[in-house]
Amino acid sequence: MKRRDFLKTALLAGAALQFPHVWVKNTRAENARFKLTILQTNDTHSRIDPFPMDGGRFQGLGGIARRKTLVEKIRRENPYTLLLDAGDVLQGTPYFNMFKGKVEYMTMSQCGYDATTLGNHEFDNGVKSLARVLKGYCKFPILNCNYDFDDTPLAPLVQTYLIRQVGPIKVGMTGVGVSFTDLVAPANHQGVVYHEPFKPLQAVVNYLRNDQQCDFIVVLSHLGYKPYQGKPGDTDLAYEVNGIDWIVGGHSHTFMDQPDLVVSKRGYKTRILQVGFGGVILGNTDFIFEGKKLVAVNSRNITVDHLADEHVLTQSLVG
Repeated sequence: MKRRDFLKTALLAGAALQFPHVWVKNTRAENARFKLTILQTNDTHSRIDPFPMDGGRFQGLGGIARRKTLVEKIRRENPYTLLLDAGDVLQGTPYFNMFKGKVEYMTMSQCGYDATTLGNHEFDNGVKSLARVLKGYCKFPILNCNYDFDDTPLAPLVQTYLIRQVGPIKVGMTGVGVSFTDLVAPANHQGVVYHEPFKPLQAVVNYLRNDQQCDFIVVLSHLGYKPYQGKPGDTDLAYEVNGIDWIVGGHSHTFMDQPDLVVSKRGYKTRILQVGFGGVILGNTDFIFEGKKLVAVNSRNITVDHLADEHVLTQSLVG
């Protein structure tokens, strides 16, 4: 089924559906405590190496080799861990100018990402170039539900949603992207059509909750934290769309020390976190469940610095 047909069907079937925050049966086994960890990045902008020692604010910070070391350490401590990204993987250093995205997606694949979404800078070399890079070097899912790719080479490469069983918790994920207006030249997104995210996202959330019985919904968002120049932000998304648990934010390069809690217009509690840009911070959030009920959220930001042991990737960065 094409994306546009799926969303049309989901909107018709799910528009009137309601769902509770959780479904919990009162048995001792199902009330056992469980920890889901979500690690996140956004707007890494081709920053493969740490920032140079040039006296700048972020000198010496970041680097995907260090990030990989941290991710591996955290996954050893808790194998029930997802590593997610909110887009703008590309553009910002000579790696992108020389290799057109190959290095970024190759090293993210080696780092073990579970999913990302598309930022506006992913289109800087056009749709065909992006499709070639994703097909050849991206070994993890790309998620988006508010762009129409049906008439482009990106159609088979971008998923509307992703479902992962993480221990006892069924996690549903999707992504949303920003409007192309004033951000992407028309020639560079030719054939890709933007739709305001609220309706398609609500359709996907309803489908994941009601049809697929997901316990926890994550949205990878490249909208920006707050609304800007008439364009919606993550706070609007959390208010307008009912049923999102966690928004992995991006686009606005916002450094947030702790998640923001927004209550939707139907009373659902949604949390938002964004961790700046350049890969200098790895967001690390633990979600504690009793059975299927979320009982605690503990979030901390990890600075990616020299304390993360330098790790040589097993494959050459440029293949």
